[in-house]
Amino acid sequence: MAAATARQVNIAIIGAGGVGKCFLSQLEQLASRRPSPKLVLTYICTSKKALYSTDHVAIPLDTVVSTLASSTQAPLPLPKLVDFLGTSGSKTVLVDNTSSQDVADAYPLFLSRGISVVTPNKKAFSGSYKLWQDIFSAAERSGAKVYHESSVGAGLPVISTLKDLVDTGDEVTKIEGVFSGTMSFLFNSFAPTSGAGGKWSAEVKKAKELGYTEPDPRDDLNGLDVARKLTILARLAGLPVESPTAFPVQSLIPKELESVGSGDEFLEKLPAFDEQMEETKAAAEKEGKVVRFVGSIDVATKQVKVGLEKFDLSHPIAALKGSDNIISFYTKRYGSNPLIVQGAGAGGDVTAMGVTSDLLKVLSQIA
Repeated sequence: MAAATARQVNIAIIGAGGVGKCFLSQLEQLASRRPSPKLVLTYICTSKKALYSTDHVAIPLDTVVSTLASSTQAPLPLPKLVDFLGTSGSKTVLVDNTSSQDVADAYPLFLSRGISVVTPNKKAFSGSYKLWQDIFSAAERSGAKVYHESSVGAGLPVISTLKDLVDTGDEVTKIEGVFSGTMSFLFNSFAPTSGAGGKWSAEVKKAKELGYTEPDPRDDLNGLDVARKLTILARLAGLPVESPTAFPVQSLIPKELESVGSGDEFLEKLPAFDEQMEETKAAAEKEGKVVRFVGSIDVATKQVKVGLEKFDLSHPIAALKGSDNIISFYTKRYGSNPLIVQGAGAGGDVTAMGVTSDLLKVLSQIA
């Protein structure tokens, strides 16, 4: 009798930017540390270039970054990629390290062909509720898996914790927290629990210089990133939230600056509006509190909201440091003291760790 062939799982990767590169180095370590199942990279692409061969030959992981950079192959259109991966004869996992809506829209197609999906891409799970339903029903029908832990808190065990609470029959009553590393850093500096913070515009400028904000800080200050994360958690908690714009989201962009041409022009003109934020901070201080930018989901009243709230100095949300995230789960079992997950909620290595951890979960189920 012929010896059984070693179990093999093919890996396809879309996106090789910050998170993508960190994931590649974690994948390389994983492949050498865990010989079974054998992990074989058969496809990788950026928005411009790709590496693959029609007969699914393994792409060496130790040199992939440089080989990809010098490749002359173009990425396959998504429907063709589905066919390419679906005809390999091996179980396959697609790792989407992008924030592309187009790739997200194709998940049901990949899943219906039995290709599992692992991703930090928020858009797939916080876009239209129909896409959410299509993704999970395609997975259920084909048996392919879909995991997206790092779409909410990078490497923090946020989604897995919520799923465990729900699946074991606990009743989640409220979820509240600071879901943005950018907003965390800004308010911990602007309204610290001890000492005086700087001017709002100066803190925004500093956060940008340190790389804590998007190239245009308005992409953080509009609250949409937090709204996307809350949409995902609300849906997992059983609320059929239609989209991240279906509930109140407070934007910290002054109306007058919403349409200025660039992020630099925005920062230049922001100091003229410092007074509004100073008043908000002073009002909180009068009550012996600090102001923080939080998201909350009240499951009983089905209310989801994002914006500024005041907290006592002793509250865990007030006491955050640096750019940490904190997510509190109030449930029937945990009573008045919530289950709290806290730590770095952004950064290439920790986000990639969330992706790698999800990949391990998929492998334990399919290989």
